[in-house]
Amino acid sequence: MALQALQSSGVAFRKILSHFPEQLSLAFAYGSAVYRQAGPSADQKNAMLDFVFAVEDPAAWHAENLKRNWSHYSLLRVLGPKTVAAVQGDCGAGVYYNTLVPCEGRLIKYGVISTGVLIEDLLHWSTLYVAGRLQKPVKIVALSEDITLRSALDKNLRSAVTAAFLMLPESFSEEDLFVEIARLSYSGDFRMVIGEEKSKVLNIVKPNIAHFQELYGSILQESPQVVYKTQQGWLEIDKSPEGQFTQLMTLPKTLQQQIHQIVDPPGKNRDVEETLLQVAHNPDCGDVVRLGLAAIVRPSSMRQSAKGILTAGLKKSVIYSSKKLHKMWKGWLRKAP
Repeated sequence: MALQALQSSGVAFRKILSHFPEQLSLAFAYGSAVYRQAGPSADQKNAMLDFVFAVEDPAAWHAENLKRNWSHYSLLRVLGPKTVAAVQGDCGAGVYYNTLVPCEGRLIKYGVISTGVLIEDLLHWSTLYVAGRLQKPVKIVALSEDITLRSALDKNLRSAVTAAFLMLPESFSEEDLFVEIARLSYSGDFRMVIGEEKSKVLNIVKPNIAHFQELYGSILQESPQVVYKTQQGWLEIDKSPEGQFTQLMTLPKTLQQQIHQIVDPPGKNRDVEETLLQVAHNPDCGDVVRLGLAAIVRPSSMRQSAKGILTAGLKKSVIYSSKKLHKMWKGWLRKAP
């Protein structure tokens, strides 16, 4: 599987993981502290390490983690693990974050998500919150033998390639493709305007072309939809209505439904396939797909950020947000003449 190419056996990550309950389906580290980025994130000596943990039983996992790491949680901890798990699952993107946690001499942030919710997001892009992170290079620290999860991880990468193809011209470079893939989960994300540095996508891709090639190389070589000229780093795809219809029909279910709602006029009640056929013939097909992505990402990112105030507590939320704003300000200063 392409995702396994980036698995890490780093002792530092495993030492951090040893502080937490072991019942993990998946644990990965991501972000600028793991893979070098350009721009204001370039100096990573003291950057916070970001993790996501997928667990089968969130209430049981939080119960054990509260025993081990009571101080990681906000005041929600006094309401017990069932309440924590309910807050995790009932709003936002189904992730519960503890942030600004000291561990092994570093500050870390870790999010906890149900394995079932993660698989749903990977297969159908229900929120594109964690699925979007897994479309970029990450360090896999733990991965169970769950075949359904492994298959969903692979399907998420293939879906990312297909969606990106729909928003690209007939021929393009590897960098163009990887930028489009990295941008998928930022479409409509309000943090790209408030807090996150706007050129974030380019800062992620440019220093990490080799890691994106590792992640997507075999998928591109196997895909019948593309001519992949690896030596030149160039790709060609079929932009005919027939080719685009084939791609639209393989998109994740939630994205198809959002496109259908955008295009299908009230009262027509056409089925999704009929709508996608119309979109395939539309010269602005890529723009319609981007609108569909924004319709998924915008509400989930806003709800998840709002939930972060509750799960992190007010003090940590203010500190964390100020760090994000400082990074954006540094980006503006770098671009100023």
